Amino acid sequence: MKLKVGLSLILLGWGTLFAQQKKKQHKLPNIIFFYADDLGYAETEPYGQRLIKTPHIQQLAHEGLRFINHYTSTPVCAPARCMLLTGKHGGQSYIRGNYELGGFADSLEGGQMPLPEGTYTMAHLFKKAGYQTAAIGKWGLGMNNSTGSPNKQGFDYFFGYLDQKQAHNYYPTHLWENETKYPLQNKEKFVHSPLDSSKATAEEFKQFDGKEYAPELMTEKALAFIDKNQHKPFFLYLPYTLPHLSLQVPQEYVDKYKDLFHDKPYYGQDGYTATPYPRATYAGMITYLDDQVGTIMKHIKSLGIDDNTIILFSSDNGTGFNGGIDYRFFRSVDSLRGLKMDVFEGGIKVPLIVRWPNRIKANSETDLISAQYDLMATFAQLVQQSPGHSNGLSLLPTWLGEKNQQKHQYLYFEYPEKGGQIAIREGRWKAVKLDLKKNPKAKWQLYDLTTDPWEEKDIAVQHPQMLQHFDEIVNNEHQPAHIQEWEIVANKMIKK
Repeated sequence: MKLKVGLSLILLGWGTLFAQQKKKQHKLPNIIFFYADDLGYAETEPYGQRLIKTPHIQQLAHEGLRFINHYTSTPVCAPARCMLLTGKHGGQSYIRGNYELGGFADSLEGGQMPLPEGTYTMAHLFKKAGYQTAAIGKWGLGMNNSTGSPNKQGFDYFFGYLDQKQAHNYYPTHLWENETKYPLQNKEKFVHSPLDSSKATAEEFKQFDGKEYAPELMTEKALAFIDKNQHKPFFLYLPYTLPHLSLQVPQEYVDKYKDLFHDKPYYGQDGYTATPYPRATYAGMITYLDDQVGTIMKHIKSLGIDDNTIILFSSDNGTGFNGGIDYRFFRSVDSLRGLKMDVFEGGIKVPLIVRWPNRIKANSETDLISAQYDLMATFAQLVQQSPGHSNGLSLLPTWLGEKNQQKHQYLYFEYPEKGGQIAIREGRWKAVKLDLKKNPKAKWQLYDLTTDPWEEKDIAVQHPQMLQHFDEIVNNEHQPAHIQEWEIVANKMIKK
């Protein structure tokens, strides 16, 4: 009898230990997703930047996996965010362009076209898996009084800018906390007011400064959210506004670079705020962003949740092209063709770094061709939920070093602004159509990215058999947009 009781206790003990180990093994990881704004492919050190210091993003790459063939879903702010959060590419996404509502003044704040009711977002996916969810940064997908409010789209907590136009100013009069205005100690300023270059004074440059810098507050709120939810799984989406224009950063960050770049003043002639040190300010903004990455990495380590936290870093599109940005000086897109608003490589190729201690191999790299609309499917596999009607493939096998990674036959890009553009990446080939609004029958351009990553030599005439194939891809991937302004595919092309 004693032997049986003893054996039962031993088996019970082993069973309990096994159950605990299994529970620990299947503990849901936290997700922190840094999503930079208009950060070019080569503007951080892991991607070859030599003039701007980003030691914390470099550390992230040393401790994680770096993607070298990763793409945003489209080359501009609002639709990139929509496609990231819904797993759709530009031919099927509900939002396909920056559809602006309202104006720049506080009294005219109207945001962008809102996500509709019933949208299935990444935040909804995580909520179904039992996560606490937060978005802190720039939203751009609907105001507080619309169906697109982040609190109506799966996020338990929101802090930041709802309207992208308000985000042009890093010292706004207010941000938003959930659906309530969060007042700041800054005066209202129209940041697109140029100075007279013949008589601008130091005081006139300083007029765009303020007392409370929006990204600093975002980091404070992010740390508070982490503290509050450190004992349960959380998804923290951090779409910082950096380094999107205007050129504004605390003076100590300008001082890090102002004696290095032979700067000349920018007077606001191409939009956004004037600044005496445009190159130094832009570099300082990227270094400031890097410091936020470092602050949050340090904090999760101090809480003991580092090993169970996945950190991602990416950008919504390529580098901006006006407002005092000197992308040539910084080689912001590494000699690639195109910038923000272009479907050429410089406009859509973006960094992606993923770090997960003891699960993702440190200091590793992949040339897998992937897009941000893959992340919905990736997270779905990670937390065993449905990705919805996604155009993506899960990247989780590549994260974990497994050999069963599915690969896209092609990536599809459709962007209705800047004349209307389509691009397809299929292996070594990149096909592009431009100016589709004026010319619905525009011809394909074709580039071999293995020999011409700069997209300089159009070889379409040498491969006529491939062009029909690309038309067939458009037929398969394009769904009519819900507003006429975004409909750029000719009816004849989409007939089946």
